Amino acid sequence: MPKELVLPEGFVPPEVPDPPATPKDAATVMLVRDGDAGLEVFLQRRVTGMAFAGGMTVFPGGGVDRRDADTSLAWHGPPPTWWASRFACDVGLARALVCAAARETFEESGVLLAGPSEESVVSDVRPYAEARAQLVNRELSLAGFLAEAGLVLRADLLRPWANWVTPEEEKRRFDTRFFLARVPAGQRPDGATSEAADTRWGLPAETLDEWKVGRVGLLPPTWTTLAELEDCRSVDDAMSRERTIEKLMPRVTRDGDMLRIVLPGDPGYETASSHLSPGEPA
Repeated sequence: MPKELVLPEGFVPPEVPDPPATPKDAATVMLVRDGDAGLEVFLQRRVTGMAFAGGMTVFPGGGVDRRDADTSLAWHGPPPTWWASRFACDVGLARALVCAAARETFEESGVLLAGPSEESVVSDVRPYAEARAQLVNRELSLAGFLAEAGLVLRADLLRPWANWVTPEEEKRRFDTRFFLARVPAGQRPDGATSEAADTRWGLPAETLDEWKVGRVGLLPPTWTTLAELEDCRSVDDAMSRERTIEKLMPRVTRDGDMLRIVLPGDPGYETASSHLSPGEPA
């Protein structure tokens, strides 16, 4: 990780809880499109004061709901067994992760990765505005919504990208699988979610430049993913990449008056201290 990627004082508790919190399964989706200057990604700045990652710029996503594992849901694309092999998890969780990715994307950005048939995708999501609100309020499950609307989940529109686990210091932890998805033709992501202060499209390189000068806050998974997407020439290029997915859990270490992030393979990873109070050794 770059030396500049530090966490604000007080962002994480001063020491690892004993025992550490169990990570909650979650899914996040990088929505991408081709712009005049190259691949662009959709980003949201989370509302300041939220319990997790408040004020940070992130991709749409959230925790898995138990109803995401509903096997009655109409599905097209790689089967849950394929996703289970890519994310190294059981088949039931793999199904739930893909459904959570589609559900959270629709809830937080209005992009619906579904269609009336296996060969088509919804181009106008306005008729489903009420269903979107019901999904947000947990009044409706994704399977119930798709069945009522006569839609098929298009799992083939998603690609597996990465797997990040929140550091053990955090009280709220997530085991998050990252997905990539092209925005379907005719659909436009929006900011109509209570969790985002604002939203935007941006070139990965431009967002990283803004981070360097302090205009946006990025967590390690977001920073790393943007750096990876910066290397992609187009959406087709990004969607066609075969990635080896390993579970990554950053650790936090103190460097003077700053909290730095280290990853497996970094010389300081194994010796990262469980005590992060000022004055404690790293």
